[in-house]
Amino acid sequence: MTSTEPVIYNPFEPGYFDDPYAQFAQLRDADPVHATLDGNWMLFRYDDCFRVLRDPSMSVDDRNIAGSAKQEQFEQMGIEDRGVRSMLGLDPPDHDRLRRLVSKAFTPRSIEALRPRVQTMVDERLDKMAEAGRTDLIADLAFPLPFQVISEMLGMPDSDVIQIRDWSGHMVKTLDPIVSDDEMLLAQKCSLQMEAYLQEVIAWKRANPADDMLSALIAAEEDGDRLTSDELAAQVVLLFIAGHETTVNLIGNGTRSLLRQRDQWERLHAEPELIMSGIDELLRFDTPVQISRRVALADLEIDGHQITAGSFMATMLASANRDPARWGDDAHRLDLTRDAGQHLSFGSGVHYCLGASLAKLEGQVAIGSFNNRFPGAQLESDTAT
Repeated sequence: MTSTEPVIYNPFEPGYFDDPYAQFAQLRDADPVHATLDGNWMLFRYDDCFRVLRDPSMSVDDRNIAGSAKQEQFEQMGIEDRGVRSMLGLDPPDHDRLRRLVSKAFTPRSIEALRPRVQTMVDERLDKMAEAGRTDLIADLAFPLPFQVISEMLGMPDSDVIQIRDWSGHMVKTLDPIVSDDEMLLAQKCSLQMEAYLQEVIAWKRANPADDMLSALIAAEEDGDRLTSDELAAQVVLLFIAGHETTVNLIGNGTRSLLRQRDQWERLHAEPELIMSGIDELLRFDTPVQISRRVALADLEIDGHQITAGSFMATMLASANRDPARWGDDAHRLDLTRDAGQHLSFGSGVHYCLGASLAKLEGQVAIGSFNNRFPGAQLESDTAT
């Protein structure tokens, strides 16, 4: 007997946040191009997500959404759209201009040169874990590490790191699908404070350039074009928010996944070099940022569904990364030897994450070093009696 009940995406379903993949599998099979109750669309198959992410006619600018609930919330609360955006919210050609300039200070060689310093940061934190005999991996490693790395890369004053971390923690809330009015107001307040602070730092760096990424961003030029102070501030905020969020989740989710599939944990300890390519499998298996947005600028059809211009589409990266049609019948299993380089955890197309190489480097060092240092580590939930 088959059920005639419609399958509805429901993030409030009991157990969803512990394991959303069961619900993703249902939707991928029964309704992969899913119309939500509020008029948006969600894509659950790899091929559909890949197509939309790489389609140059799609927009990432929320201003193009017809009847955006979040934009209406902004307007009702009197929050002004101040117009300055990071690459994350801009379409070509504005996106391309910013990306060309920022990429000059974000080369693969410059990122790889950070590996020894990241290793030192990780080792210092692992030493403290060894002394304590237990750890909260998020609080002790996954959360502070990427923040420390980004701060040092940019050359931010050490004394201000805690304040920046507090601001960005409140601002990242605006990326959630549902944001309360109080969270929105606090995020706006923190955004203004952080921007004012960054303008002061940028002015000081212009007068006192150093060997750091912020100085390199200030100096970056192409055909006489440079980033304005407002554009610089927006890209720095993006580094702290989007770059930090992805890496925290990668280290936390990746370590937990390995500890839960003990054969993979033990294999990594026996073959530590596996972490170099295996980081892609960890990114695929438990996707750090599970949704990426697009806006249709023209009417289109996906699998028989008519999607009108102005529609918001959520590409469900986490579902795409577990799609058996792309990854095989064992897509639900973690396998560090899998060729997982085509995962969608960093998006695809022109908006592919510029910081992907940095996130992967930090994940490789943090997860690989933790595994090597503590081969007998266990989750407390697995040892509780």
